[in-house]
Formats: sequence, C-alpha cells, structure tokens
Amino acid sequence: MKNPSKNSKAQIVATLGPVSSNEKTVKAMIEHRLDVVRLNFSWANLKIHTEQIELVRKLERESGRRIPIIVDLPGPRVQEKEGHTYNHHAVSSVTKRDEDFIKFAAEQGVEYVAVSFVGKADDITMCRRLIEKNSGNQKIIAKIERKAALLSLDEIIAASDAVMVARGDMGNEVPLEQIPFIQDKIVEKSKAAGKPVIVATQMMLSMVNNPLPERAEVTDVENAIFQGADAVMLSEETAEGKYPVESVAMMEKIILETERHMEGREKINAL
Repeated sequence: MKNPSKNSKAQIVATLGPVSSNEKTVKAMIEHRLDVVRLNFSWANLKIHTEQIELVRKLERESGRRIPIIVDLPGPRVQEKEGHTYNHHAVSSVTKRDEDFIKFAAEQGVEYVAVSFVGKADDITMCRRLIEKNSGNQKIIAKIERKAALLSLDEIIAASDAVMVARGDMGNEVPLEQIPFIQDKIVEKSKAAGKPVIVATQMMLSMVNNPLPERAEVTDVENAIFQGADAVMLSEETAEGKYPVESVAMMEKIILETERHMEGREKINAL
C-alpha cells in the first residue's frame, strides 16, 4: 500500500468485468489506488454481480479502505449488431428493467446508482422514488450523454447527487469536436453546484491491448483533472482489457503528476 501522503485527491473509478472479477486482480487494483468500483448492468447477471459485490466488500475489509460501488443502469439502451443506441421514444430513462436493478442495488446496499441516458430532471426524481420505495439510501449519478440532457443541464445537476460526463454515447449526439467544450461546461456547472463529477469513456482505451497509454490519452486524463473532475473512470480498460491493474496504476501516476503541477510543487525543466 502506498504512503497516504502520496495518494491522489481525484478518485479512480474502475469497471469490473470478465478479466477483473477475481480476487487477485481486484486486490492489486485496490493496492494501486482504485477508489470506486463500477458494475455495468448493461450486461446484467445478478449472480455474477452479487459475487462481485461480495468480493469488493471482502477486500474492502481487508484493506481497511472504503470502496464504494456504482450500479450503472442500462436505461433504454438498444443493442445493435455493431455498438448500441437508445430508444429515443422512451418516456423515461428509467425502464421497467431498471426498476428490478434498483431494487437489487437497494438490497445489496451499494452506494450509488447511475442513471443512463438521462433526458430530464424527472428521470432522477423517478429513480430516487424507486430507491426510497425499496428502503434504499443510494445516491444518484446522472449520466450526461444525450443532447436533451444538455438542454436541461442545470435542472438535472440540481436533482442529482453526482454527475458523469459519459462521452461515448455523447459522441453520437453531438459533433465530436464539441465534446471537449461540453465536458468543460458540465464539469464547471457541477462544481459550481457542489456536485461531484466523473469524466468517463475511452480515457485510456489503448490500454485494452497495450501496457502503456497513448500520449494523447495521458493529456486527456490530465485535462479532466485540470478542469476540476473529482474522478476519472476506466471502462473497457479494466473490464475486458489485457492490462487492468496497469491501467489503474498508470491512471494514478497521471493524476498525481497533474496534481503536483496544479499545486506548484513541480516545475517543468526548460529546454
């Protein structure tokens, strides 16, 4: 375990999947400063998710560190042959299937529920009612990935406990060249409202197959921290990639270096 004084302030969220849902890998990721675990319910198997939660709780006790768990709901997701989209005609982003998963999240005592394809603040309100109905106290993360959400951004942020900049599906809704500016706006508004904000999707995607990230990916992570992100998230990198532990370790290195420069504790040598 690292010296606590050398831990980053920004947190690392890692998604558990086929390659990382074993004790050895999760333990190693925690040792490299994994802070929060995400379970992707787009591929829901409640038996597997129960085992993942039990494993995280076991290692949480052993490490002496609290490791919150996010249940990431599928919402009105529609799987296609190549990739996915969502049901644009869905009345709410919280579906009947999501209701079962919210009940599961409440029963399991996880800390967060992430609502996918949020379109309006009412989606968050509906999720909160379902959590309360199931005697849960989970906090709600609004995933901003639709154009409609950008039009109601202030209201959605106000209704939520935390916000996720979900850049993958957002890239299908707005021109790609606008995403950095939209990300900056979401982070800024979330911070102003006092709500934690996560930047997610393809942060170090090349590490699915490579032990080191691309230079541009390092800059992407650093930029998210500079903007004020409270957390950065790994998806495929830790769920199905070849280097899940290395991805977490590299993310921590990048965050620490960024924070040192932000605090003026490091100077770049002049060329």
